[in-house]
Amino acid sequence: MDHRTGWSSAVVLVALLPGCKADSEVPPPRPLSTQETALVEAVQPFGLDLFREVVTRSDGGNVFISPLSVSMALGMALNGAAGDTRAAMEGMLGFTGMTSEDVNRSVRDLIDLLTHMDPAVALAIANSIWYREGFSVRAEFLEVNSTWFDAEVAALDFDDPSAATAMNDWVDESTRGRITSIIAPPIDGAAVMFLINAVYFKGSWSQRFDASLTRDETFHAPAADATVPMMNVHAELPYCSSAEFLGVDLPYGEGWFRMMVLVPQPGLAVDDLVALMTPEGWAGAAACFRTIEGDLAMPKFIFEYSTSLNEVLGALGMGIAFTDAADFTGISAAGGLSISEVKHKTWVRVDEEGTEAAAATSVGIVITSEPPTFDLRVDRPFVFAIHDTHSGALLFIGKMVEPRFEE
Repeated sequence: MDHRTGWSSAVVLVALLPGCKADSEVPPPRPLSTQETALVEAVQPFGLDLFREVVTRSDGGNVFISPLSVSMALGMALNGAAGDTRAAMEGMLGFTGMTSEDVNRSVRDLIDLLTHMDPAVALAIANSIWYREGFSVRAEFLEVNSTWFDAEVAALDFDDPSAATAMNDWVDESTRGRITSIIAPPIDGAAVMFLINAVYFKGSWSQRFDASLTRDETFHAPAADATVPMMNVHAELPYCSSAEFLGVDLPYGEGWFRMMVLVPQPGLAVDDLVALMTPEGWAGAAACFRTIEGDLAMPKFIFEYSTSLNEVLGALGMGIAFTDAADFTGISAAGGLSISEVKHKTWVRVDEEGTEAAAATSVGIVITSEPPTFDLRVDRPFVFAIHDTHSGALLFIGKMVEPRFEE
């Protein structure tokens, strides 16, 4: 069975909020179960909170993230968290009060729904767990993520450069070559596990732009005006004019997946719109759209984005997971584990045909416990030996009772 799991405020909300429905002649997907609805409502704020926090901490330039990818990778880690660490992660992701089984089951079913929602849109989700050879991992942790997240599991020699290559090749293949690497060699000696998610999306516009109408035009960027290739179309599209923005909600394929484009009204900056992207603000925006005829001009673009989410996720409430106080005994009974880094990479292309996008998220797990210390003074008779650790041969052995050093 193909179990695909994860959750996404961005994808789910665009598909389900009022004003974002497909045309009535298109057969609707199956209804969400009660648990799936509860899950969507629970995690709805996370993707928006994540986006606002990333923008706040950015340099003012382009930002592109995948809440789906981040929450998937963290969801696998959550299955190994315990105590205050688990409570912090549940609170941030919106799972407080839900059982692990309910979350895992509804996540898998929901993503299975999304990945099969529109045959004209490709949405692929992949998960993997890579751990250091010899590291003791709880079988239950691997089993639950393999069952519900369809995670591939592999043990590697992290000291061998080929380990990073194997993980990066997996990301490359899972994102159709759009993200080629996320693990930088050499791997830290304290690293014992990487939980990696990859998401790939490709959708054609329901009403495509005519490439012959694309022409260079001026785009008013904050630093200076720039000349960009601007696509143009005259069509019936979901449109909204509010006090804060002008927007279109461009459908892909059968119309279940869409790209919402919001342009701030004069006098407002784009960061003002970002600040409005709360669950209430998003729901209000989505409900505003009505299909009318008009002209749309928007730029073609392609770019990639990369960031570390440690500070962002710490600010959102799961800071304990990055400290020595972290409790991931659900991964290994020995404990002493924490998250070293949550690394996130994305890629997107928007042109006359449609949109292609990819994301990868890596959660690095390291050993944080310090080894026991000792204070040994060799100040009394002792035994010493010279031996070969490869063959086991004992080359020399002796007992020192009265050390002397005279040449």
